[in-house]
Amino acid sequence: MTVIRPFQAVRPKKELATSIAALPYDVYNREEARKAAKFRPLSFLKIDRAETQFPENTDMYSQAVYDKAREIFESMRSDGSFIQDEKPCYYIYALTMDNRTQTGLVGCASIDDYLEKRIKKHENTRKDKELDRIRHVDTLSAQTGPIFLTYRENDRLSHILNAKKQNVPLYDFTMSDQVRHQLWKIDDTDTIQEISRIFQSIDSIYIADGHHRAASAVKVGLKRRGEYPHYTGGEEFNYFLSVLFASEELRIYDYNRIVSDLNGYRFEEFLSLIKDKFEVTEMGAQIATPSCKGEIGLYGNGRWYLLKADSALIPDDPVSRLDVSILQDTILTPLLGIQDPKTDSRIRFIGGIRGLKALSETVDAQGGGAAFAMYPTSMDELLSVADAGRLMPPKSTWFEPKLLSGLLIHPFEA
Repeated sequence: MTVIRPFQAVRPKKELATSIAALPYDVYNREEARKAAKFRPLSFLKIDRAETQFPENTDMYSQAVYDKAREIFESMRSDGSFIQDEKPCYYIYALTMDNRTQTGLVGCASIDDYLEKRIKKHENTRKDKELDRIRHVDTLSAQTGPIFLTYRENDRLSHILNAKKQNVPLYDFTMSDQVRHQLWKIDDTDTIQEISRIFQSIDSIYIADGHHRAASAVKVGLKRRGEYPHYTGGEEFNYFLSVLFASEELRIYDYNRIVSDLNGYRFEEFLSLIKDKFEVTEMGAQIATPSCKGEIGLYGNGRWYLLKADSALIPDDPVSRLDVSILQDTILTPLLGIQDPKTDSRIRFIGGIRGLKALSETVDAQGGGAAFAMYPTSMDELLSVADAGRLMPPKSTWFEPKLLSGLLIHPFEA
């Protein structure tokens, strides 16, 4: 069984929702965050990335930055920019992009379910990224960015969410990226109790996105337990802000690769070596878009090629059979010498939301190297890897649309 429970959200006053809500802190680099915060003076980035309020040379990990985040947060609560619901509630969060809507439940998940692996992960985290969010959450005494969770579909829960969506939403707005965001509140006791009971019957929940936020939330909770030795387990720091979607609701986009050089090979030599493992079709100027598992688009030397993996390259192992693993194990490591894509400066990653034309443009601009267009990892593959207690290679999944930060905040104190 898993524990999901309602919470007393801190959220924007209705007329300020579009001015406050912002994309997650980690989709921006430092310059982009500063620019976004400058042109949207109420943007939640002022809290999520408080270094934007300091001179450009300020250490973004100094305690003064985290203190500034808390100062702004408390000020916006005091002046009424943020309000807090009077009782614990669940919320429904629907996002619509390209005429496709995905609907999730907003609640708080248990750090014990994470520690005992009922909430399953599929990628590792980096200590430096964890530390940033640990200090941010601990200083604010609040979780500001939701963790993106998924579960295998439950018909009864889907029925409840769809019925509640017939009510008037708390918020309904479209951001500049043309993604529509809608939010409803579930505050009647009977429905709240039923939703909590439904999750008690669900054995496993999975992290889709937000592994660093989840790990950080858990570590803050453990830290607070050490500071409150007589904790009961009911304190808010024992739970972390989450949006939970049925796996059927979600779409994973491709996560593509660009390499800066060919490890000393001329392109023709490189292509010849690839043909030992793949069936290669030259596409010329036509973008080679993978249409099924085992297909990879290759761009280099001004031309596109479609690679089709031999069936022997697609094993039964849940990690090795991933398309990103096939690319890593047959091309990136043995031919290009890229052993660790997390640390090798010769490789970078571009989310499929930018389109495949961005790959050829980047390779042309850098004057060499190659790009690889990937077939998206499936939700079934993600769940299978997590169920096996395994980890995916870095940058295996790209989820869109992104959950907004600052729309619902989970405070540790009323």
